[in-house]
Amino acid sequence: MTLKETQTEILNAIKKHQTIIIHRHQRPDPDAIGSQMGLAEILKASFPDKKIYAVGKQYPGFDWLGKTDTVEDEAYKDALVMVLDTANQPRIDDDRYSKGDQLIKIDHHPNDDQFGDPMWVSPEASSTSELIFDLYAAMKPELVCTAEAARVLYAGIVGDTGRFMYPATSTHTMKVAGELMQFDFSASDVNQKEDEISIPLARLSAYVYENLTILPSGAAYIKLSDEVLEPFKLGDESTSSVVPLPGRLKEVSAWAIFVESKDHTFRIRLRSKGPAINELAKQHGGGGHALASGAVAHDDDEIKQVIKELDTLCSKQQGE
Repeated sequence: MTLKETQTEILNAIKKHQTIIIHRHQRPDPDAIGSQMGLAEILKASFPDKKIYAVGKQYPGFDWLGKTDTVEDEAYKDALVMVLDTANQPRIDDDRYSKGDQLIKIDHHPNDDQFGDPMWVSPEASSTSELIFDLYAAMKPELVCTAEAARVLYAGIVGDTGRFMYPATSTHTMKVAGELMQFDFSASDVNQKEDEISIPLARLSAYVYENLTILPSGAAYIKLSDEVLEPFKLGDESTSSVVPLPGRLKEVSAWAIFVESKDHTFRIRLRSKGPAINELAKQHGGGGHALASGAVAHDDDEIKQVIKELDTLCSKQQGE
């Protein structure tokens, strides 16, 4: 099936259903929320007679990108469910995603967990927000983009490209960003909002720099246990804003941040400026992009194993 045929099939499914419920991944980032809220805004403007819902846990720090809806179970009957920016089903926020009449997946992560019909997965895209704009652009005038949709889609692109610094930022990404900036919103306000952090996160950032271990290979790591995090009083704030910090250091090639979960396992956030780390992530129950992946460590022994494997990857890169 060609891209145009997939996009047309998605539009036909939207037209067919009176209720559309949009999901994204747990512990969302600006792209997860931006693509979700952007699509919801586009569909509300394009089909004002339909019921459009965006679901998932609401995080106060992301209120500026929109609010999720409370949806009763019966709303899923005969509904179209669209899951955005979510590579695998266990990460979908709200497990009712399978209760609808039809399921569609739109994502830019490697398609290791294939679900939904149709699926539109484009790993070369910078973000799912970029894909949502592409859907609008391909299907207009049947789809209508508003200034609010443009604002949150732009925010999603800015978030997932690291302010247009990451390798997935293509000429097409920049073209889409430029198209979005023609709508009536302040791109500089969005940029400023994404750059802001709270005082607790600023203090955690200082802790990360002070306590980051950097190996001779260029591999770096830090463990953020509950005991470490408790004094920062982060509440519902995510630690995601500290994940890019090690990459600013010239000496660091790839890094792992281990964050303790409620079940006392550790969520691993893996990032790289060179060595591909997604296969390493797969060995520890995760996956993702070559330069940005996630995984899980169940105990200190597995943490040590991940560090050893990351060190080996960076050492090989050094030797090439």
